[in-house]
Amino acid sequence: MTAPPGPELSRLAESYGVATSYQPSPDRTVAASATAVTLALAALGVDAGDPAGALAARERELHERLLPPTVVCWSGSPPAFVADLPEGTRLRIATEQGETRSAADQLPPGVHRLTATAPDGRTADAQLIVASPRLPAPPGRSYGLLVQLYSLLSHRSWGMGDLGDLAELTSWAGRALGAGFVQVNPLHAAVPGAPTDPSPYRPSSRRFPDPVHLRIEDIPEYVQVADPDRLRALRERAERLREAVLEKGALIDRDAVWELKREALELVREVPLGPGRRAAYADYLAEGGEALEDHATWCALAEVHGSDWSRWPAGLRDPRSAETARARGELMDRVDFHSRLAWLTESQLGAAQRVAREAGMPVGVVHDLAVGVHPEGADAWAQQAYFAAGMSVGAPPDAFNARGQDWGLPPWRPDRLAESGYAPYRQLLRALFRYAGALRIDHVMGLFRLWWVPQGRPPTEGTYVRYDAEAMLAVLVLEASRAGAVVIGEDLGTVEPGVREVLRERGVLGTSVLWFERDWEGDGRPLPPERWRADCLATATTHDLPPTASRLTGEHVELRDSLGLLTRPLDEERAEASADAGEWLELLARLGLLHGTGGGTDPSSEEAQIQAVHRFLLHTPARMVGIWLPDTVGDRRPQNLPGTWDQYPNWRLPIADGEGRVVTLEDLAASPRLHALVEVLRAP
Repeated sequence: MTAPPGPELSRLAESYGVATSYQPSPDRTVAASATAVTLALAALGVDAGDPAGALAARERELHERLLPPTVVCWSGSPPAFVADLPEGTRLRIATEQGETRSAADQLPPGVHRLTATAPDGRTADAQLIVASPRLPAPPGRSYGLLVQLYSLLSHRSWGMGDLGDLAELTSWAGRALGAGFVQVNPLHAAVPGAPTDPSPYRPSSRRFPDPVHLRIEDIPEYVQVADPDRLRALRERAERLREAVLEKGALIDRDAVWELKREALELVREVPLGPGRRAAYADYLAEGGEALEDHATWCALAEVHGSDWSRWPAGLRDPRSAETARARGELMDRVDFHSRLAWLTESQLGAAQRVAREAGMPVGVVHDLAVGVHPEGADAWAQQAYFAAGMSVGAPPDAFNARGQDWGLPPWRPDRLAESGYAPYRQLLRALFRYAGALRIDHVMGLFRLWWVPQGRPPTEGTYVRYDAEAMLAVLVLEASRAGAVVIGEDLGTVEPGVREVLRERGVLGTSVLWFERDWEGDGRPLPPERWRADCLATATTHDLPPTASRLTGEHVELRDSLGLLTRPLDEERAEASADAGEWLELLARLGLLHGTGGGTDPSSEEAQIQAVHRFLLHTPARMVGIWLPDTVGDRRPQNLPGTWDQYPNWRLPIADGEGRVVTLEDLAASPRLHALVEVLRAP
């Protein structure tokens, strides 16, 4: 680590929201290096070679500025930004509804244009975000299912779970189980390749979904394909893919599934749209505008030049260049194809949410927003002006990872977001809320600050860069309120003091996972249910953690040992895991929750213990309680094992029972074990 920044560089960094130190624990402060700070400033367009001169220019700019580029006003509260204006400043507001208002008026929610004129003649324009003070609470208490969609195959799937399976799952779970929601993994568009990056958390685009999730047979034009024999042959190959997963122990092969679906979609696309469908598609194109055109253009160019746009011919690396415009015209047929795929996929996503609500779900489908996008993908190309060049998002060293983490995702520039009135962020949220009953935001702490890691340097040599959390939250509340949607923040791990309180104040639910809920400020023992927070989604596990059966038996330790992931002797890890599970089982027994139903009547059985864990969750005040769907059948394998790449089949495992037999959607619906666990959560 190089030397810490000097006083001028520190003040300059502070003025741009770049941290010069961080606290991994309340009693420890770690200084950022001058190099990390200088590189972060450079990514924000600030030359810190002469920190004193740059600081003087920055202070001059802030002193002369009437308004920042974006300001926030919470409905029912006086606009705080007015206090910073010279006395006598006149304000005029042009609302997004086309009205002219003053700052004294009750302003409607929206993103408006604010003009300030100071007594000395200076003027300034700013975007004014007006939002309700908080999101509405979820409609009553509910429980639901958590699932990685690709892992849930039915006898109609083409080798991986799809949106037809999602609609079937929500309809069944709502009607037969009384579930209030189904939460899925991010369904964002992936970066194409061979092989495709299987992680749903490193997408090409967060604004558009991945057509690999389409149920081909549910597309209206499917039945009119001119070459049914070729379509039948594709379907037979898809059946063999499905059978290999269901009956022969094969992993989910996303690339093979997409190869078949893409060929089928080419056939489907040859069928002319009827007048109504054509009009609906035209509306979608008009609404998608430049964002959709950019996405489809990137997809078309990637077919020709590969998916890494940084290696394309120089002129094509700029989405606004004349060369790109010319290429778009030459590839118009492919641009239309990819636009059509986005339309079809969003249509099926919307249908899944409608089915969920018709089945009585008060929330419906909970979609997952990844923390960022792949640097080679469509969003990074189309929105490159908003991303910090040469930087990657990650995490500083902590007790669990001494080397820190680099997630390989370029961060948004906070200054460019503010200058645009947070337009890319607003468009992203609006797109997702079109078909989401709720949105889970991965690493919600990123609304406040992100750990920026300079390219080519280890994560230990990064630093935090702050975002305008009030503006980020105001946009989130505005768009979620417009959609009538719930927001859940994934706030696990180290969280900056005060962040959870601010999120709760704005109505954003947190995430509480049983194994992490301990009295960390006291004796460290499991937290009793009455001391859990109410404003959260409470679960036993997540996609990145061992299933409950594996946690209870300690099998997750053996798995990590077999892959060389342990940092301590195996006996120590075993003993700690056993003690951890033992303390929870002791609390469950003391509370009278350790008794089974159905096939788990023996209190010492694994099934009874899993039921007790969920009975405990029901005793907390949590507004939402989630069941990890693999837990309902005793699956022992995590869907993702952090710290591995090709050593473990991350994101490629179908749901299976305790013996490793694949369990289909149809099997789940008939599973006595699942119904016994659900009865635990349905009990009064």
